[in-house]
Amino acid sequence: MIGKTLLVLLCAVAFQAHAALDPAQVRRLAADDSTEKVAAIRQIAQTADPDAARLLTAMGDGNLYLANDKALIIDGDKAVDAATGAAVKMPAEPESVTVNNRIRGELANALAALKLFDADPAIRLASAQKLQSNVNADMAPLLAKALEKESDTRIAALLTTAHAQANLGNADPAARLAAVQALAEANSPSIKAMLQPLTDKAGEPEDKVRYAAIETVKAIERRLAMGETLGSMFSGISLGSILLLAALGLAITYGVMGVINMAHGELLMVGAYSAYGMQSLFRAYFPDAIDWYLPAAIPVAFFAAALIGVVMERTVIRWLYGRTLETLLATWGISLVLIQGARVLFGAQNVEVSNPSWMSGGIALMPNLMLPWNRIIIIGFALFVLFLVWLLMNKTRLGMFVRAVTQNRPMASCVGVHTARIDTLAFALGAGIAGLGGVALSQISNVGPDMGQGYIVDSFMVVVVGGVGQLAGAVWAALGLGIFSKLLEGWAGAVIAKIVILVAIIVFIQKRPQGIFALKGRFVE
Repeated sequence: MIGKTLLVLLCAVAFQAHAALDPAQVRRLAADDSTEKVAAIRQIAQTADPDAARLLTAMGDGNLYLANDKALIIDGDKAVDAATGAAVKMPAEPESVTVNNRIRGELANALAALKLFDADPAIRLASAQKLQSNVNADMAPLLAKALEKESDTRIAALLTTAHAQANLGNADPAARLAAVQALAEANSPSIKAMLQPLTDKAGEPEDKVRYAAIETVKAIERRLAMGETLGSMFSGISLGSILLLAALGLAITYGVMGVINMAHGELLMVGAYSAYGMQSLFRAYFPDAIDWYLPAAIPVAFFAAALIGVVMERTVIRWLYGRTLETLLATWGISLVLIQGARVLFGAQNVEVSNPSWMSGGIALMPNLMLPWNRIIIIGFALFVLFLVWLLMNKTRLGMFVRAVTQNRPMASCVGVHTARIDTLAFALGAGIAGLGGVALSQISNVGPDMGQGYIVDSFMVVVVGGVGQLAGAVWAALGLGIFSKLLEGWAGAVIAKIVILVAIIVFIQKRPQGIFALKGRFVE
């Protein structure tokens, strides 16, 4: 007796599950009018029934048909009633239900809403995220039902926002006011766009709702402006880290030898092409390890640029010490030779250097603030190189000799320092650091023969503002120049920003010619 009762109950439950979908409502999915189809999709989705997801999925896949004035789902040689799910005889000439782009969009929204009731939290989270910018007033009851059942706080917060967006079109002013107030902490441009019509009397007749919408829009604008400012500052720090890598080597060579190396930008180019060469090598011979071409490119770039630096110093620059104009012209000529050499070897067009997979993506702090992993890693790499240079300059015998030659070359020579050898080693070190800067630059910029031209002037400005031979000064000057450049670019454009910064640097040098950190020693005198 108990077994029979249980069987009856199970059958009743099964019948109710299938009977939850109204056959008349399902039949409207096959209507000729798209507006009627949209209304049927929305009403079926509000049932939150598992059969609703099955039905709408079949419609989206093109498996919904009309035969004998009844909606059927036909898949291969099987046909079932669209409302009940019961198997039926295959009709002779079923008529396919037309699905246009508008209907596809409604189906996607409806299916996303139905997934809010899935047992898997990851599916519910993805559905809630998808509904953040595409909800309508008809979805409010369904979202309220999902919110009531949701136990995950992260998903519940997303559902609260989506439910509030859906209620912005509610006929009840109290519901619209509650929706506006619920969105007061939002910081999304899409939500701002949704609220914008409510700030005008033509779009919102109720004063309380309109005033609340105006205040909410202003608050969102403030948060968006903060996100844009933080994004510009982060981009500035990223630019500053590249300038720091370029300027570190320049600070060493300029501080030790007083050489204005106009080919320093091309040493960046050498480092970038080293990254491109290692990428090509890994693609050809180690395709399974392609993500590790970048670490392999770091020592290659350093030694390639250092070797070119040694050749430059031993063949040209060593004969021109103390002759600033001749050195400037000679290194400018070397830069042209290096540019032409890159064009001959790699072509005049830019080459592609892709980010490894572990540098893709980023950290989303706000809807309009994304911190890309490639820039975060570049900043960390620049700090690591800075630390190594500091160790070299302050904790090694070579660093002590470099500092001695920088401060007082004649006295260093008198106490036994081989200044010519130190010049060569310092130039190699500076060139190698520039090569490392080129590797970092290849991950955020185009790689081409002329890529170094845009960084040489900025690098010299970093050296001069920071103070000759001063690592701390180079750090502050590079970060300051990068951040102010990006902030001014957002306000006045790239050209005006460049002019303003150049004028500011000229004024600064007039007031403090020794830079941020003055170099101590008789060299300054």
